Amino acid sequence: MAAIKVTDMAFGRLRAPDLDAMEEFLVHFGMVKVARTPKALFMRGTDPTHHIHVTEKGDPAFVGFAYYAPNEAALKKLAKTMGKQVETVDEPGGGKRVRLTEPNGFQIEVLHGVEKVKKLPVKRQILNTGAAPLARASEVMRLDPGPPQVKRIGHGVLCTPRFDETVKWFRDTLGMLCSDDVYAGSKDNLIGSFNRCDRGATYVDHHVLFCLRHEKTGLNHLSFEVQDVDDVFKGHHQLQKLKKYEHMWGIGRHVLGSQIFDYWSDPWGRIHEHWTDSDRMNASDASNLVPVEEGLNSQWGEPAPQRLIDRVSR
Repeated sequence: MAAIKVTDMAFGRLRAPDLDAMEEFLVHFGMVKVARTPKALFMRGTDPTHHIHVTEKGDPAFVGFAYYAPNEAALKKLAKTMGKQVETVDEPGGGKRVRLTEPNGFQIEVLHGVEKVKKLPVKRQILNTGAAPLARASEVMRLDPGPPQVKRIGHGVLCTPRFDETVKWFRDTLGMLCSDDVYAGSKDNLIGSFNRCDRGATYVDHHVLFCLRHEKTGLNHLSFEVQDVDDVFKGHHQLQKLKKYEHMWGIGRHVLGSQIFDYWSDPWGRIHEHWTDSDRMNASDASNLVPVEEGLNSQWGEPAPQRLIDRVSR
């Protein structure tokens, strides 16, 4: 039995030497600054979560992932099980946390009681579709120029040669469930694992963690939900016209998870993904074993470039 069942991802934590440059990128990416201290930058989306992205000031680095505990009792149970302490968070948003170290040495924060903020207004228009061709009858589609609106964080992707140990740790410690395992060649040669939160009958994203077997160790990307497909394209156009950030992959639609996606790197090469329209599953849904030729491909769009697969930040 797992030590705890986390309910969602809270944020990713990075380091960067220039918080102004990081803030500029994340604003163009579609986030909003909620707080900044001399030591760190905190960015939010439109949802009432206090922040979904933390950048500490320092040499470029990936620090770790953060997740939410369902309640304070679960947080105390986790601390006792893992031989850790429940800390009061001395950062904007507050709350309490337990800090762990996963098998590759990265920090895993599990939090409860973080302050909520007011939901931001979302400007969207209804789409006419084949099934509902008059959903926007008598209303023209006119999108405001500028960045997309990031809604929330969805998942993080970790590369590691310690693949089996890492996947087991996240499942045993944080209660994650397998959505899809990916194999290459023989079915016992697992090279990737998509894992979701276990919230019983409640539906959750197809994955909150993807782990990839890799010769390098570190972050491949952080992934953020935007409002709809128009925001994926708006984000692409906004970042493309600036001609100062590296485009990594997209636009396309994944096979596993099914998201419509687009990938960009920040000024220090850490990949950030926009996505919309994820598969949603609950604890009753079975896991799958999928060959790599199918699982890591696109339903439409170009295949993943090697530079994205090999981009590992630590």
